[in-house]
Amino acid sequence: MGILGTIITIVIIGLIAGFIARAIVPGRQSMGIGATILLGIVGSFIGGFLGFLIFHADPQGGLLQPSGIIGSIIGAIIALLIYVSVRGRTGRRA
Repeated sequence: MGILGTIITIVIIGLIAGFIARAIVPGRQSMGIGATILLGIVGSFIGGFLGFLIFHADPQGGLLQPSGIIGSIIGAIIALLIYVSVRGRTGRRA
């Protein structure tokens, strides 16, 4: 897979993980599609990092794995909870 294919895969997985995280976390998150994709991409990094720490996973298995997608969703949920917590503390309400 070339660089363009990798970027497209990352964006699609980011969109899916961000959308699922927004559906699971209660409350209203005022985010556009770009922020949802970014949330999923950040969640992928968080999920991958936690997976490596906990399970000593080998990233050589490829970009698209079921465990990686699940880790991306869990990481996106963690990132969204942090975002909602920080945004709620600043007093801004949308």
